[in-house]
Amino acid sequence: MRGGGSGAGSLVKVLANNFDVLAWPVVSLVYPLYASIRAIETKSPVDDQQWLTYWILYSMITLFELTFAKIIEWIPIWSYAKLILTCWLVMPYFNGAAYVYEHFVRPTFVNRQPVNIWYVPRKKDVFSKPDDILTAAEKYIQEHGTEEFEKMIHRTDKNTTYSSNDYNNYSYYDDDYRY
Repeated sequence: MRGGGSGAGSLVKVLANNFDVLAWPVVSLVYPLYASIRAIETKSPVDDQQWLTYWILYSMITLFELTFAKIIEWIPIWSYAKLILTCWLVMPYFNGAAYVYEHFVRPTFVNRQPVNIWYVPRKKDVFSKPDDILTAAEKYIQEHGTEEFEKMIHRTDKNTTYSSNDYNNYSYYDDDYRY
């Protein structure tokens, strides 16, 4: 017969052996959910940035794990490395998510990148020749009408000032267009 102390000892062993599994939901979900709700209620954009960035990074970690699950199961320290990374992202002392945003996400997405402004429909036949710009413009006019085409051009002209540097990095986003 076992004594009363061995049950508590077994529980401590189980908790110690599964610390990463038990701590992961608390560190990655419970506290960030609480902090995100608090951030929504404040007027400061700094905490909003921290937690929005965290949730993006959390999603990326989850997608990475789902994609490479067979490889990750062969890495014995993965769960601990993920827990440490998540602590760094979450803990206000480190502000890791904000750091990643400022140094990696923001430079990638805030800098203007060339974007093709033309609607170029894909052909249904994969082996046929792709549409050129004039054909795409004609199809756009056929589908949406001349007035819509002119509106799109005028919106572009109003939103753009041309300079020698900006001309090659021209960007346009049509929020009204639906696929």
